[in-house]
Amino acid sequence: MSTFKFCPQCATPLAMIERMEDSGPTERLRCPACDFTHWNNPTPVLAAVVECSDQGGKVLLARNAAWTHKMFALITGFMEAGESPEAGITREVLEETSLIATSVNLLGVWDFQRMNQVIIAYHVVAHGEVRLSPELAEYRMFEPSEVVCWPAGTGYALATWLRSKGIAPRFIELPSAAPSAS
Repeated sequence: MSTFKFCPQCATPLAMIERMEDSGPTERLRCPACDFTHWNNPTPVLAAVVECSDQGGKVLLARNAAWTHKMFALITGFMEAGESPEAGITREVLEETSLIATSVNLLGVWDFQRMNQVIIAYHVVAHGEVRLSPELAEYRMFEPSEVVCWPAGTGYALATWLRSKGIAPRFIELPSAAPSAS
């Protein structure tokens, strides 16, 4: 769901308005005053399976500082205007871990509809001393055969990388959402 409430062009409150589009009648957040449409397109998010060449090929997984649970995941970040996805993930790995990427190879693209994102995932071979940005609380190094994947966008990217190394991925079961109080 979008967080847009007001038109960025004229400040009128947006409303769900149905209009005819190429695919037929479609309801979207639109401005009733100036006809602005908030398309709410997915955001491209970059992800890296970071293989540390100076750590015997171990995989670095990190825990976001904002997460209350102890899950470790891939290094991720938003692509910035004016950069290629490859340059973006190289920058993110450096900013978040201080590691220097020596190789960046596309693993694939996955949807992450729950967050309205498209995950563009890479296998990044990197080296150096890990120094985490304030965004990350901690990290762990794993042998590729020890990694357990999760059933969501970046977890599928990790599974793809494991398969490329001849390792059958194992998946954890994510806890289901708590039932609502209503």
